[in-house]
Amino acid sequence: MPYTLHRGDALTVLKTLPDDSVDAVITDPPYNSGGRTSSERTARTARAKYTSGDAGHDLANFPGENRDQRSYRAWLTDLLTESYRAAREHAVVMVFTDWRQEPTTSDALQMAGWTWSGTIPWIKPASRPRKGGPKQDSEFILWGVKGTLDKTRDLYLPGHYIASQPRKDRVHITQKPVEVMRQLVQVARPGGTVLDPFTGSGTTGVAALKEGRSFVGIELSDHYAAVAEQRLREAILTRDDLDLAGPEQ
Repeated sequence: MPYTLHRGDALTVLKTLPDDSVDAVITDPPYNSGGRTSSERTARTARAKYTSGDAGHDLANFPGENRDQRSYRAWLTDLLTESYRAAREHAVVMVFTDWRQEPTTSDALQMAGWTWSGTIPWIKPASRPRKGGPKQDSEFILWGVKGTLDKTRDLYLPGHYIASQPRKDRVHITQKPVEVMRQLVQVARPGGTVLDPFTGSGTTGVAALKEGRSFVGIELSDHYAAVAEQRLREAILTRDDLDLAGPEQ
C-alpha cells in the first residue's frame, strides 16, 4: 500500500517512526486558537470555535483543542522535534496556523530544530466580512527545512494561495482544499513520503497519492480515521484508473 494510517496519539506514534524516513511533514494541528481570551480558546469545542452558529452542516468535533498557549507551544515543540528526527536531510515542514498562534508556532518550529524559512498566506475568498474592520480571511502556513533546501530539483511553488474551503462533500470542520494541498506535497521528492501527524479527513494523504508520493498519517479520532481511510482508498483507485487508462491516442 502506498499509504500507512496509524490510529492513535500523534506524539506516541511519531516516536515509533524510523529516523530519516520521510521527505516532508505537512500538517494542520489543532492549534488551540479561535478566541480572544484563554477561556474562549480552551473552554469551547472545535465546532464552537471554528464554525458559525448558522452553519448548514453538523460535522464531528475533533480532539486536542483545550490547551493554553504555553502548553500548546511545549506540545507542538515535542511533536515537531520527533518529526524532525523522522525526516531526511533537506526535508520540508509545513504547519498551518492562524494569526493568533503564528508567533508561538514559529517558536516551536525553530525549537524543534527546523530552519524557519517563511510564511505562506492562504487567502479564503468565501469568508465573512467583519463590520468595522478587515475580515479575517487568511490562514498561514509556516514552513522550514531540515538542513538546506534541495536546489537540484526543478521545483517552483507559489508564495501564497487563494482558495475557499471545500463546500461540496465537506467532511471536516477545518478541511483543506485538495488543489492547494496537491501543490504543497510537491516539496517531497517524486516517489517520496509525506507525513501528516494530524490526518483529519485525509486531504494531505489524498493530495500526496494523487501527486505520486507515499503517505504516512496519524489520526486520534476514530471517526475521522475512518473518513480518512475511505478517502485514501478512493484516491488509490482513482490514481490507478488514470494510470491504467494512459494518455489518449
